Amino acid sequence: MMHGLLLSFGQLFDRPVLLVLLKSLALTLLLFLGLGVGLWFAMGWLARVASEWMGHGAGAGALADIATLLLFVLGWWLLFRAVAVAVVGIFADEVVAAVEAKHYPAAHAAARAVPLGRSITMGVGSAARTIGYNLLLAPIYLMLLVTGVGTALAFFLVNAWLLGRDLGDMVAARHMPYAQLGEWRRQTHLRRLALGAIGTGLFLVPVINLMAPVLGAAMATHAFHRGREA
Repeated sequence: MMHGLLLSFGQLFDRPVLLVLLKSLALTLLLFLGLGVGLWFAMGWLARVASEWMGHGAGAGALADIATLLLFVLGWWLLFRAVAVAVVGIFADEVVAAVEAKHYPAAHAAARAVPLGRSITMGVGSAARTIGYNLLLAPIYLMLLVTGVGTALAFFLVNAWLLGRDLGDMVAARHMPYAQLGEWRRQTHLRRLALGAIGTGLFLVPVINLMAPVLGAAMATHAFHRGREA
């Protein structure tokens, strides 16, 4: 997996990959700024919920402030990650094709281009899953924070699992019918979790996080084909 990451960095400035990086980053930032207003109000509501759960004593107030800050940080990070992966999903076929053409020419020749409509559907589905699952699990994140047990770890693992699915699907969609994706996912749980964990880690690094979705798509291509060769 790490070798795939190094190969992905090495191909980042190849013309097809670089073009996807620039246009996906521009669209991501535009959408992120627009959706940020809605997130501000949503996080304010969650902050009030956190305060009510934790009471109004001095110690509880300090803990509620920490929870509020954590919710805002995680919320902004989550929105950027959801939008960025959804957007790059629309253009991912170009990245995957470029990586396959360079490193896996036989697979590239046999691949089917993913139609734009399906790419958009996959991208929207990715964003919906990311935001939906994390909102559903927000009370658990808060309870873990109150008890002092692994909120950050739980958040990381959930989003690594989600990202691994999204990145894997971007590549698998070129090489198998949609009906076979479910079975392929069941056979590749650990590989996709490892892929998602590395991708989620990239999202945590300033500057690198701007390139993380494109790097993730390239890395997923290496993981998919090397997994098939194993």
